[in-house]
Amino acid sequence: MSAPLTIDYYSDALCIWAWISQRRITELKEQWGRKIEINYHYLNLFGDTNARIAEHWGGQGGYLGFRRHTIESAAPYDNAPVNKDIWKKIRPLTSANAHVVLKAVALMYSAEVSEKLFRLIQKSFFVDCLDIGQLEVVIALAEGVGLDRHKIKLSIDSGKATAALMQDYKNAKDLNIQGSPSWLMNNGRQTLFGNVGYRILNANIKEVLEHPAQEASWC
Repeated sequence: MSAPLTIDYYSDALCIWAWISQRRITELKEQWGRKIEINYHYLNLFGDTNARIAEHWGGQGGYLGFRRHTIESAAPYDNAPVNKDIWKKIRPLTSANAHVVLKAVALMYSAEVSEKLFRLIQKSFFVDCLDIGQLEVVIALAEGVGLDRHKIKLSIDSGKATAALMQDYKNAKDLNIQGSPSWLMNNGRQTLFGNVGYRILNANIKEVLEHPAQEASWC
């Protein structure tokens, strides 16, 4: 069996479009199985939430305008429910604490376990309105699904998880990633970002699998 197609997936835990895209990831895995491998990476979009809201939404109602945008964006998608109180009382100051825990879990357990925790963290914010900007809240979520607090803290305290996260942030910048979520295929030759529909993602995967890079024209 040939090696699976690697898809590097960049997102931010606080990004509504990343929450919406999770169903598409599930569908792609159901469709392609072992023929694809999706590797999760993280972007520094909401590293400083207050600064981001001020910069992008300062003239559009601030947090309340962004709250309205979040709710309206998710409304057409039954698979991505959003609590009506989102960004109202609970306003995470950063996504970095969630990201660093996810990198710690990937290092201490596996990428698959980290991916499952990522989906839980997203649900905990968008549906349950938990403040995932707080490190203790995210670690408690990890503990709730049977992960060991000590192992996670060990990876964070040693600097390994933070170093891995900083590498993600650097790679995203070097690759000129335009937004969250972003999908990189074919060794970076193809990049899709934003609210990309399942059919487009599926068609691109099909094309790359049927016409691998080594068969492409070199001229």
